[in-house]
Amino acid sequence: MSTQPHLTRSLGLTSLVLFGLAYMTPLIVLGIFGVVAETTGGASASAYLVALVAMLFTASSYGRMATVYPVAGSAYSYVRRTIDSRVGFLVGWAVLLDYLFLPMVIWLIGGAYLQAEFPAVPGWVWIVGFVIITTILNILGIKVADRTNYIMMAFQVLVIVLFVALSIGSVVSRSGIGGLFDAGPFVNGTSDFTMVSAGAAIAAYSFLGFDAVTTFTEETKNPTRTVPRAIMLIALIGGGIFILVSYTTQLVHPGGQFTDASSAAFDIALTIGGNVFGAIFLAGLVIAQFASGLAAQASAARLLYAMGRDGALPRRVFGEVSKRFRSPVINIVLIGIVGMAALFLDLATSTSFINFGAFTAFTMVNVSVIVYYVRERRSGRMLNPLVYVVIPAIGAVITGYLLTKLDSNAIVLGLSWLVVGIVVLAFVTRGFRTLPPELTYEKDEDPSSPDPVTASAAE
Repeated sequence: MSTQPHLTRSLGLTSLVLFGLAYMTPLIVLGIFGVVAETTGGASASAYLVALVAMLFTASSYGRMATVYPVAGSAYSYVRRTIDSRVGFLVGWAVLLDYLFLPMVIWLIGGAYLQAEFPAVPGWVWIVGFVIITTILNILGIKVADRTNYIMMAFQVLVIVLFVALSIGSVVSRSGIGGLFDAGPFVNGTSDFTMVSAGAAIAAYSFLGFDAVTTFTEETKNPTRTVPRAIMLIALIGGGIFILVSYTTQLVHPGGQFTDASSAAFDIALTIGGNVFGAIFLAGLVIAQFASGLAAQASAARLLYAMGRDGALPRRVFGEVSKRFRSPVINIVLIGIVGMAALFLDLATSTSFINFGAFTAFTMVNVSVIVYYVRERRSGRMLNPLVYVVIPAIGAVITGYLLTKLDSNAIVLGLSWLVVGIVVLAFVTRGFRTLPPELTYEKDEDPSSPDPVTASAAE
Protein backbone atom coordinates (compact mmCIF):
# COMPACT_ATOMS: atom_id res chain seq x y z
CA MET A 1 0.00 0.00 0.00
CA SER A 2 1.32 3.43 -0.95
CA THR A 3 2.27 5.81 1.87
CA GLN A 4 2.15 8.84 -0.43
CA PRO A 5 0.03 11.60 1.21
CA HIS A 6 -3.28 12.18 -0.51
CA LEU A 7 -6.39 14.29 -0.17
CA THR A 8 -8.87 12.96 2.42
CA ARG A 9 -12.66 12.74 2.11
CA SER A 10 -14.33 15.01 4.68
CA LEU A 11 -16.89 17.12 2.78
CA GLY A 12 -20.61 16.35 2.65
CA LEU A 13 -23.36 17.88 0.48
CA THR A 14 -23.97 20.87 2.77
CA SER A 15 -20.29 21.75 3.02
CA LEU A 16 -19.83 21.42 -0.73
CA VAL A 17 -22.83 23.67 -1.46
CA LEU A 18 -21.58 26.26 1.01
CA PHE A 19 -18.13 26.25 -0.61
CA GLY A 20 -19.74 26.74 -4.01
CA LEU A 21 -21.97 29.56 -2.77
CA ALA A 22 -19.01 31.16 -0.98
CA TYR A 23 -17.02 31.00 -4.22
CA MET A 24 -19.96 32.57 -6.08
CA THR A 25 -20.29 35.18 -3.32
CA PRO A 26 -24.07 35.87 -3.35
CA LEU A 27 -23.41 39.48 -2.37
CA ILE A 28 -21.51 39.97 -5.63
CA VAL A 29 -24.90 40.60 -7.24
CA LEU A 30 -24.93 43.88 -5.31
CA GLY A 31 -21.25 44.56 -5.85
CA ILE A 32 -21.75 44.58 -9.65
CA PHE A 33 -25.43 45.59 -9.68
CA GLY A 34 -24.77 49.04 -11.11
CA VAL A 35 -22.63 47.65 -13.95
CA VAL A 36 -25.22 45.02 -14.95
CA ALA A 37 -28.13 47.49 -14.67
CA GLU A 38 -26.27 50.05 -16.73
CA THR A 39 -25.39 47.48 -19.41
CA THR A 40 -28.97 46.16 -19.65
CA GLY A 41 -30.72 49.51 -19.49
CA GLY A 42 -32.37 48.66 -16.17
CA ALA A 43 -33.21 45.01 -16.92
CA SER A 44 -30.73 43.45 -14.50
CA ALA A 45 -33.12 40.71 -13.35
CA SER A 46 -33.55 39.63 -16.95
CA ALA A 47 -29.78 39.32 -17.37
CA TYR A 48 -29.54 37.06 -14.33
CA LEU A 49 -32.46 34.96 -15.55
CA VAL A 50 -30.75 34.39 -18.92
CA ALA A 51 -27.46 33.61 -17.16
CA LEU A 52 -29.19 31.13 -14.83
CA VAL A 53 -30.76 29.25 -17.75
CA ALA A 54 -27.38 29.10 -19.48
CA MET A 55 -25.61 27.88 -16.36
CA LEU A 56 -28.19 25.17 -15.62
CA PHE A 57 -27.44 23.52 -18.97
CA THR A 58 -23.72 23.69 -18.25
CA ALA A 59 -24.19 22.59 -14.61
CA SER A 60 -25.88 19.44 -15.92
CA SER A 61 -22.81 18.70 -18.03
CA TYR A 62 -20.45 19.21 -15.10
CA GLY A 63 -22.64 16.85 -13.07
CA ARG A 64 -22.40 14.15 -15.78
CA MET A 65 -18.62 14.41 -15.92
CA ALA A 66 -18.21 14.53 -12.14
CA THR A 67 -20.13 11.25 -11.94
CA VAL A 68 -17.98 9.53 -14.57
CA TYR A 69 -14.63 10.96 -13.43
CA PRO A 70 -14.69 11.68 -9.66
CA VAL A 71 -11.22 13.21 -9.56
CA ALA A 72 -9.82 16.68 -8.90
CA GLY A 73 -9.19 18.92 -11.89
CA SER A 74 -12.64 20.00 -13.08
CA ALA A 75 -12.82 20.96 -16.79
CA TYR A 76 -9.17 20.06 -17.30
CA SER A 77 -9.70 16.45 -16.20
CA TYR A 78 -13.00 16.01 -18.06
CA VAL A 79 -11.72 17.27 -21.43
CA ARG A 80 -8.47 15.33 -21.36
CA ARG A 81 -10.28 12.08 -20.52
CA THR A 82 -13.00 12.42 -23.16
CA ILE A 83 -11.50 14.39 -26.05
CA ASP A 84 -7.70 14.51 -26.01
CA SER A 85 -4.97 15.00 -23.44
CA ARG A 86 -3.47 17.90 -25.41
CA VAL A 87 -6.83 19.67 -25.70
CA GLY A 88 -7.37 18.99 -22.01
CA PHE A 89 -4.04 20.60 -21.20
CA LEU A 90 -4.99 23.75 -23.14
CA VAL A 91 -8.41 23.89 -21.47
CA GLY A 92 -6.71 23.54 -18.10
CA TRP A 93 -4.30 26.28 -19.12
CA ALA A 94 -7.23 28.54 -20.07
CA VAL A 95 -8.98 27.76 -16.79
CA LEU A 96 -5.84 28.87 -14.95
CA LEU A 97 -6.73 32.42 -16.03
CA ASP A 98 -9.87 32.08 -13.94
CA TYR A 99 -8.48 30.11 -11.02
CA LEU A 100 -5.13 31.86 -10.66
CA PHE A 101 -6.33 35.44 -10.98
CA LEU A 102 -9.80 35.27 -9.44
CA PRO A 103 -8.45 35.24 -5.85
CA MET A 104 -6.35 38.28 -6.76
CA VAL A 105 -9.42 40.11 -8.08
CA ILE A 106 -11.41 39.18 -4.98
CA TRP A 107 -8.71 40.50 -2.65
CA LEU A 108 -8.37 43.63 -4.79
CA ILE A 109 -12.09 44.38 -4.50
CA GLY A 110 -12.09 43.79 -0.74
CA GLY A 111 -9.09 46.06 -0.33
CA ALA A 112 -10.76 48.76 -2.43
CA TYR A 113 -13.89 48.75 -0.26
CA LEU A 114 -11.87 49.04 2.94
CA GLN A 115 -9.57 51.73 1.57
CA ALA A 116 -12.60 53.79 0.55
CA GLU A 117 -13.97 53.56 4.08
CA PHE A 118 -10.60 54.02 5.83
CA PRO A 119 -8.55 56.24 3.49
CA ALA A 120 -5.86 56.81 6.13
CA VAL A 121 -4.83 53.15 5.89
CA PRO A 122 -2.76 52.30 2.76
CA GLY A 123 -4.56 49.95 0.39
CA TRP A 124 -1.68 47.46 0.35
CA VAL A 125 -2.22 46.74 4.04
CA TRP A 126 -5.70 45.33 3.40
CA ILE A 127 -4.59 43.26 0.41
CA VAL A 128 -1.60 41.75 2.23
CA GLY A 129 -3.84 41.01 5.22
CA PHE A 130 -6.39 39.21 3.02
CA VAL A 131 -3.67 37.13 1.36
CA ILE A 132 -1.89 36.10 4.57
CA ILE A 133 -4.99 35.16 6.59
CA THR A 134 -6.63 33.28 3.71
CA THR A 135 -3.41 31.40 2.91
CA ILE A 136 -2.95 30.29 6.51
CA LEU A 137 -6.54 29.02 6.78
CA ASN A 138 -6.24 27.03 3.56
CA ILE A 139 -2.88 25.54 4.57
CA LEU A 140 -4.37 24.32 7.85
CA GLY A 141 -6.65 22.13 5.78
CA ILE A 142 -10.05 21.88 4.17
CA LYS A 143 -11.85 21.22 7.50
CA VAL A 144 -10.66 24.52 8.99
CA ALA A 145 -11.64 26.43 5.87
CA ASP A 146 -14.97 24.57 5.88
CA ARG A 147 -15.85 25.67 9.44
CA THR A 148 -14.83 29.26 8.68
CA ASN A 149 -17.10 29.23 5.65
CA TYR A 150 -20.19 28.42 7.73
CA ILE A 151 -19.72 31.56 9.84
CA MET A 152 -19.00 33.90 6.95
CA MET A 153 -21.84 32.56 4.80
CA ALA A 154 -24.30 33.05 7.67
CA PHE A 155 -23.43 36.75 7.95
CA GLN A 156 -23.50 37.20 4.18
CA VAL A 157 -26.99 35.70 3.99
CA LEU A 158 -28.11 37.98 6.83
CA VAL A 159 -26.96 41.09 4.92
CA ILE A 160 -28.76 39.91 1.78
CA VAL A 161 -31.99 39.29 3.70
CA LEU A 162 -31.78 42.74 5.30
CA PHE A 163 -31.07 44.41 1.94
CA VAL A 164 -34.05 42.71 0.26
CA ALA A 165 -36.35 43.47 3.21
CA LEU A 166 -35.35 47.15 3.29
CA SER A 167 -35.72 47.36 -0.49
CA ILE A 168 -39.23 45.94 -0.30
CA GLY A 169 -40.10 48.34 2.52
CA SER A 170 -38.79 51.28 0.49
CA VAL A 171 -40.81 50.32 -2.59
CA VAL A 172 -44.03 49.72 -0.61
CA SER A 173 -43.71 53.04 1.23
CA ARG A 174 -43.21 54.83 -2.08
CA SER A 175 -45.59 53.02 -4.44
CA GLY A 176 -47.74 50.75 -2.28
CA ILE A 177 -47.87 46.96 -2.42
CA GLY A 178 -48.52 47.12 -6.16
CA GLY A 179 -45.06 48.55 -6.67
CA LEU A 180 -43.59 45.13 -5.93
CA PHE A 181 -45.17 43.72 -9.10
CA ASP A 182 -43.39 45.61 -11.85
CA ALA A 183 -41.99 44.00 -15.00
CA GLY A 184 -39.43 46.80 -15.42
CA PRO A 185 -36.46 44.84 -13.98
CA PHE A 186 -37.15 42.19 -16.67
CA VAL A 187 -38.56 44.12 -19.63
CA ASN A 188 -38.66 47.89 -20.20
CA GLY A 189 -38.57 50.46 -22.96
CA THR A 190 -34.85 51.22 -22.68
CA SER A 191 -33.61 47.62 -22.87
CA ASP A 192 -33.35 45.11 -25.72
CA PHE A 193 -32.09 41.55 -26.29
CA THR A 194 -28.58 42.66 -27.24
CA MET A 195 -28.25 44.67 -24.04
CA VAL A 196 -29.64 41.82 -21.93
CA SER A 197 -27.21 39.37 -23.59
CA ALA A 198 -24.27 41.65 -22.84
CA GLY A 199 -25.50 41.94 -19.26
CA ALA A 200 -25.87 38.16 -19.02
CA ALA A 201 -22.24 37.74 -20.08
CA ILE A 202 -21.28 39.88 -17.10
CA ALA A 203 -23.81 38.28 -14.77
CA ALA A 204 -22.59 34.77 -15.67
CA TYR A 205 -19.33 35.64 -13.91
CA SER A 206 -21.28 35.39 -10.65
CA PHE A 207 -22.05 31.70 -11.27
CA LEU A 208 -18.46 30.45 -11.33
CA GLY A 209 -18.82 28.61 -8.01
CA PHE A 210 -20.81 25.67 -9.33
CA ASP A 211 -17.88 24.42 -11.43
CA ALA A 212 -15.28 25.21 -8.77
CA VAL A 213 -16.61 22.57 -6.37
CA THR A 214 -15.65 19.82 -8.81
CA THR A 215 -12.04 20.48 -7.79
CA PHE A 216 -13.00 19.11 -4.33
CA THR A 217 -14.19 15.77 -5.74
CA GLU A 218 -11.39 13.81 -4.07
CA GLU A 219 -12.21 15.37 -0.69
CA THR A 220 -15.96 14.66 -0.92
CA LYS A 221 -17.80 11.75 0.61
CA ASN A 222 -19.60 9.60 -1.98
CA PRO A 223 -18.57 12.03 -4.78
CA THR A 224 -20.42 10.34 -7.66
CA ARG A 225 -23.69 11.21 -5.93
CA THR A 226 -22.79 14.27 -3.86
CA VAL A 227 -20.93 16.41 -6.42
CA PRO A 228 -23.62 16.40 -9.19
CA ARG A 229 -26.33 17.24 -6.62
CA ALA A 230 -24.19 20.03 -5.18
CA ILE A 231 -23.53 21.50 -8.63
CA MET A 232 -27.23 21.83 -9.48
CA LEU A 233 -28.14 23.12 -6.01
CA ILE A 234 -25.43 25.78 -6.15
CA ALA A 235 -26.58 27.01 -9.56
CA LEU A 236 -30.27 27.04 -8.55
CA ILE A 237 -29.79 28.63 -5.12
CA GLY A 238 -27.28 31.16 -6.37
CA GLY A 239 -29.38 32.03 -9.42
CA GLY A 240 -32.51 32.43 -7.31
CA ILE A 241 -30.69 34.81 -4.97
CA PHE A 242 -29.25 36.82 -7.85
CA ILE A 243 -32.64 37.23 -9.57
CA LEU A 244 -34.48 38.17 -6.35
CA VAL A 245 -31.86 40.67 -5.18
CA SER A 246 -31.42 42.30 -8.60
CA TYR A 247 -35.21 42.53 -9.01
CA THR A 248 -35.88 44.22 -5.66
CA THR A 249 -32.84 46.49 -5.99
CA GLN A 250 -33.89 47.52 -9.49
CA LEU A 251 -37.34 48.39 -8.13
CA VAL A 252 -35.70 50.81 -5.68
CA HIS A 253 -33.67 52.39 -8.48
CA PRO A 254 -35.35 51.82 -11.88
CA GLY A 255 -33.30 52.27 -15.04
CA GLY A 256 -29.58 52.09 -15.62
CA GLN A 257 -28.36 55.59 -14.83
CA PHE A 258 -26.05 56.03 -11.83
CA THR A 259 -23.62 58.62 -10.56
CA ASP A 260 -21.07 55.84 -10.14
CA ALA A 261 -22.14 52.39 -11.36
CA SER A 262 -19.36 50.62 -9.45
CA SER A 263 -20.72 51.81 -6.09
CA ALA A 264 -24.41 51.96 -6.97
CA ALA A 265 -25.49 49.29 -4.47
CA PHE A 266 -23.71 51.03 -1.60
CA ASP A 267 -25.51 54.28 -2.43
CA ILE A 268 -28.82 52.38 -2.53
CA ALA A 269 -27.99 50.78 0.85
CA LEU A 270 -27.57 54.25 2.35
CA THR A 271 -30.89 55.31 0.80
CA ILE A 272 -32.95 52.39 2.12
CA GLY A 273 -31.25 51.91 5.50
CA GLY A 274 -29.24 54.98 6.42
CA ASN A 275 -25.69 55.09 7.71
CA VAL A 276 -26.11 52.17 10.12
CA PHE A 277 -27.19 49.76 7.41
CA GLY A 278 -24.60 51.26 5.09
CA ALA A 279 -21.91 50.18 7.58
CA ILE A 280 -23.45 46.71 7.90
CA PHE A 281 -23.61 46.42 4.13
CA LEU A 282 -19.95 47.37 3.78
CA ALA A 283 -18.99 44.80 6.42
CA GLY A 284 -21.04 42.19 4.55
CA LEU A 285 -19.30 42.94 1.27
CA VAL A 286 -15.85 42.67 2.84
CA ILE A 287 -16.70 39.39 4.59
CA ALA A 288 -18.21 38.06 1.36
CA GLN A 289 -15.00 38.89 -0.48
CA PHE A 290 -12.97 37.12 2.21
CA ALA A 291 -15.15 34.00 2.03
CA SER A 292 -14.96 33.98 -1.74
CA GLY A 293 -11.18 34.41 -1.65
CA LEU A 294 -10.90 31.48 0.75
CA ALA A 295 -12.82 29.17 -1.59
CA ALA A 296 -11.16 30.52 -4.75
CA GLN A 297 -7.64 30.01 -3.41
CA ALA A 298 -8.47 26.47 -2.28
CA SER A 299 -9.93 25.59 -5.70
CA ALA A 300 -6.99 27.05 -7.61
CA ALA A 301 -4.52 25.12 -5.47
CA ARG A 302 -6.32 21.86 -6.20
CA LEU A 303 -6.38 22.49 -9.94
CA LEU A 304 -2.60 22.97 -9.84
CA TYR A 305 -2.37 19.79 -7.75
CA ALA A 306 -4.27 17.80 -10.39
CA MET A 307 -2.07 19.13 -13.20
CA GLY A 308 1.08 18.50 -11.16
CA ARG A 309 0.04 14.97 -10.24
CA ASP A 310 -0.53 14.31 -13.96
CA GLY A 311 2.94 15.61 -14.77
CA ALA A 312 1.47 18.40 -16.94
CA LEU A 313 3.24 20.70 -14.47
CA PRO A 314 6.36 19.74 -12.48
CA ARG A 315 5.15 16.98 -10.16
CA ARG A 316 7.55 17.63 -7.30
CA VAL A 317 6.38 21.23 -7.07
CA PHE A 318 2.66 21.10 -7.83
CA GLY A 319 1.71 17.46 -7.29
CA GLU A 320 2.57 17.19 -3.60
CA VAL A 321 0.29 17.12 -0.54
CA SER A 322 1.62 18.10 2.88
CA LYS A 323 1.96 15.09 5.21
CA ARG A 324 1.08 17.27 8.18
CA PHE A 325 -1.83 19.35 6.83
CA ARG A 326 -3.11 17.06 4.05
CA SER A 327 -3.35 20.09 1.76
CA PRO A 328 -1.33 21.20 -1.32
CA VAL A 329 0.69 23.78 0.63
CA ILE A 330 3.07 24.86 -2.16
CA ASN A 331 0.14 25.55 -4.50
CA ILE A 332 -1.75 27.50 -1.84
CA VAL A 333 1.30 29.69 -1.17
CA LEU A 334 1.81 30.21 -4.91
CA ILE A 335 -1.78 31.47 -5.30
CA GLY A 336 -1.11 33.85 -2.43
CA ILE A 337 2.01 35.16 -4.19
CA VAL A 338 0.04 35.67 -7.42
CA GLY A 339 -2.57 37.50 -5.34
CA MET A 340 0.08 40.02 -4.32
CA ALA A 341 -0.03 41.25 -7.93
CA ALA A 342 -3.18 43.09 -6.81
CA LEU A 343 -0.78 45.63 -5.32
CA PHE A 344 0.22 46.69 -8.83
CA LEU A 345 -2.91 46.16 -10.96
CA ASP A 346 -6.26 47.92 -11.20
CA LEU A 347 -9.59 46.09 -11.14
CA ALA A 348 -10.36 46.56 -14.83
CA THR A 349 -7.07 45.02 -15.93
CA SER A 350 -7.24 42.04 -13.55
CA THR A 351 -10.86 41.08 -14.22
CA SER A 352 -10.25 41.00 -17.97
CA PHE A 353 -8.24 37.80 -17.48
CA ILE A 354 -11.04 35.80 -15.91
CA ASN A 355 -14.10 35.45 -18.12
CA PHE A 356 -12.25 34.09 -21.15
CA GLY A 357 -11.05 31.04 -19.23
CA ALA A 358 -14.43 30.47 -17.58
CA PHE A 359 -16.48 30.47 -20.79
CA THR A 360 -13.85 28.37 -22.59
CA ALA A 361 -14.10 25.76 -19.83
CA PHE A 362 -17.92 25.83 -19.82
CA THR A 363 -18.10 25.32 -23.57
CA MET A 364 -15.58 22.49 -23.65
CA VAL A 365 -17.17 20.58 -20.76
CA ASN A 366 -20.48 20.63 -22.65
CA VAL A 367 -18.67 19.30 -25.73
CA SER A 368 -17.00 16.63 -23.58
CA VAL A 369 -20.36 15.19 -22.56
CA ILE A 370 -21.37 14.80 -26.22
CA VAL A 371 -18.03 13.17 -27.10
CA TYR A 372 -18.44 10.81 -24.14
CA TYR A 373 -21.90 9.84 -25.40
CA VAL A 374 -20.58 9.10 -28.90
CA ARG A 375 -17.69 7.05 -27.53
CA GLU A 376 -19.94 4.98 -25.26
CA ARG A 377 -22.45 4.42 -28.04
CA ARG A 378 -19.69 3.04 -30.28
CA SER A 379 -18.78 0.59 -27.53
CA GLY A 380 -22.37 -0.63 -27.48
CA ARG A 381 -23.53 1.21 -24.34
CA MET A 382 -26.65 3.37 -24.62
CA LEU A 383 -27.08 6.57 -22.63
CA ASN A 384 -29.95 9.06 -22.49
CA PRO A 385 -29.52 11.32 -25.60
CA LEU A 386 -31.49 14.15 -23.97
CA VAL A 387 -29.06 14.32 -21.04
CA TYR A 388 -25.88 13.53 -22.95
CA VAL A 389 -26.51 15.28 -26.29
CA VAL A 390 -29.36 17.79 -26.36
CA ILE A 391 -28.74 19.54 -23.03
CA PRO A 392 -24.94 19.85 -23.42
CA ALA A 393 -25.36 21.00 -27.05
CA ILE A 394 -27.62 23.82 -25.91
CA GLY A 395 -25.18 24.64 -23.11
CA ALA A 396 -22.25 24.75 -25.55
CA VAL A 397 -24.08 27.10 -27.92
CA ILE A 398 -25.12 29.47 -25.14
CA THR A 399 -21.73 29.62 -23.40
CA GLY A 400 -19.96 29.93 -26.76
CA TYR A 401 -22.24 32.84 -27.59
CA LEU A 402 -21.51 34.50 -24.25
CA LEU A 403 -17.80 34.06 -24.96
CA THR A 404 -18.20 36.22 -28.08
CA LYS A 405 -19.87 38.91 -25.95
CA LEU A 406 -16.72 39.54 -23.92
CA ASP A 407 -14.90 42.78 -24.61
CA SER A 408 -12.05 42.72 -27.10
CA ASN A 409 -9.37 43.15 -24.42
CA ALA A 410 -10.50 39.97 -22.64
CA ILE A 411 -10.45 38.00 -25.89
CA VAL A 412 -7.00 39.27 -26.89
CA LEU A 413 -5.55 38.54 -23.45
CA GLY A 414 -7.19 35.12 -23.43
CA LEU A 415 -5.85 34.15 -26.84
CA SER A 416 -2.39 35.41 -25.87
CA TRP A 417 -2.50 33.24 -22.76
CA LEU A 418 -3.45 30.23 -24.92
CA VAL A 419 -0.44 30.88 -27.18
CA VAL A 420 1.79 30.72 -24.11
CA GLY A 421 0.00 27.48 -23.17
CA ILE A 422 0.81 25.99 -26.57
CA VAL A 423 4.49 26.81 -26.02
CA VAL A 424 4.39 25.14 -22.60
CA LEU A 425 2.62 22.12 -24.11
CA ALA A 426 5.31 21.86 -26.78
CA PHE A 427 7.96 21.79 -24.04
CA VAL A 428 6.10 19.19 -21.94
CA THR A 429 5.54 16.93 -24.96
CA ARG A 430 9.06 17.41 -26.37
CA GLY A 431 7.92 19.25 -29.43
CA PHE A 432 4.54 17.45 -29.59
CA ARG A 433 6.35 14.11 -30.13
CA THR A 434 4.74 12.59 -27.03
CA LEU A 435 1.39 12.93 -25.31
CA PRO A 436 1.09 14.87 -22.05
CA PRO A 437 1.48 12.55 -19.04
CA GLU A 438 -1.69 10.64 -18.15
CA LEU A 439 -3.16 10.57 -14.66
CA THR A 440 -3.27 7.08 -13.17
CA TYR A 441 -6.92 6.78 -12.28
CA GLU A 442 -7.64 5.06 -9.00
CA LYS A 443 -11.17 4.14 -8.07
CA ASP A 444 -12.77 6.02 -5.20
CA GLU A 445 -11.25 5.09 -1.86
CA ASP A 446 -14.50 5.73 -0.04
CA PRO A 447 -16.18 2.32 0.29
CA SER A 448 -19.62 3.94 0.46
CA SER A 449 -19.15 5.46 -2.99
CA PRO A 450 -20.42 3.45 -5.98
CA ASP A 451 -18.23 2.58 -8.92
CA PRO A 452 -18.31 5.63 -11.25
CA VAL A 453 -18.90 3.58 -14.37
CA THR A 454 -21.76 1.68 -12.75
CA ALA A 455 -23.28 4.91 -11.47
CA SER A 456 -23.02 6.48 -14.89
CA ALA A 457 -24.57 3.45 -16.59
CA ALA A 458 -27.59 3.78 -14.36
CA GLU A 459 -28.40 7.17 -15.83
